[in-house]
Amino acid sequence: MLWLRRLEPLLRPAIQLYSALRRGLTLGVRGLVTDAEGRVLLVEHTYLRGWYLPGGGVERRELAEEALCRELVEEAGVKVVGRPRLVSIHSNEKKHPGDHVLVYRVDAWTPCEATSRGEIHAVDWFAPDALPAKVTPATRRRIEEVLGGGEPDERW
Repeated sequence: MLWLRRLEPLLRPAIQLYSALRRGLTLGVRGLVTDAEGRVLLVEHTYLRGWYLPGGGVERRELAEEALCRELVEEAGVKVVGRPRLVSIHSNEKKHPGDHVLVYRVDAWTPCEATSRGEIHAVDWFAPDALPAKVTPATRRRIEEVLGGGEPDERW
């Protein structure tokens, strides 16, 4: 399904228009999941280039934490134990007008079977100081902010 990556730039305007008309404002969640060795969980989608923190959109009538927990199971086979900790809120206006992203820290979790079919190309763990070359700039910044203790940038 990597052919979807070629279609994504063409489909993005239609998806954004649909979201704007349907909701006006959109909200996404991302989880910074770490393991016992301090590595960070990243995913590579079939339809986007690069490595990302796992996460996705918050649906109508869904709490942000519920969306995060759902997305982590779907994309990465990670079941959150207890409550994740909200660490930052970002505006994603540059790429998606009206969009905001909540970043959560997840330290307590158990493995489970990922339920997504066809959306995720790869899931892997990386040391924060040895991230893959194709990690997205925003993902790299979020990891540095959370694990390095820096002040979060309001812009994604």
